[in-house]
Amino acid sequence: MNDRQAPEWLDTLERCGLEVTRKAAPDGPPANAAIYAVSGFEVEPVAAILSSTPHAADGLDEAWHRHAAQASLYGENGEFLILPPVPGGSQVGWVRVKDPVGKNLPSRICAATGSPDSWPVRLTATTCVPPRSKNPTTGS
Repeated sequence: MNDRQAPEWLDTLERCGLEVTRKAAPDGPPANAAIYAVSGFEVEPVAAILSSTPHAADGLDEAWHRHAAQASLYGENGEFLILPPVPGGSQVGWVRVKDPVGKNLPSRICAATGSPDSWPVRLTATTCVPPRSKNPTTGS
């Protein structure tokens, strides 16, 4: 890789409209444990949006931001941790970011990656707020 090129994960976060404030964030939970927990094994969803419904993306954005506010996802400076939504993102680890746009994060992630799935957590690493739309044919 050319040293002047940004890694793919950094480019993806920027295309999602996120501002990276610190690339290495060792204060997050173990990445694989967070992914396992939110993949439906240990955590019940607080909202379910069928991807086949009209305006599903809008519903997912609204539900996600409502829950993110209730869970105090954003830290004092508007920062939170996220695993880069790219293949191998768990190997990159937690990245501290800010969301200067402040709305429609799942839709922006979907526009950049083709899926709204991501694993953001608050800086205290006690709450993970993953946006996931439910596919009516597979149930996941």
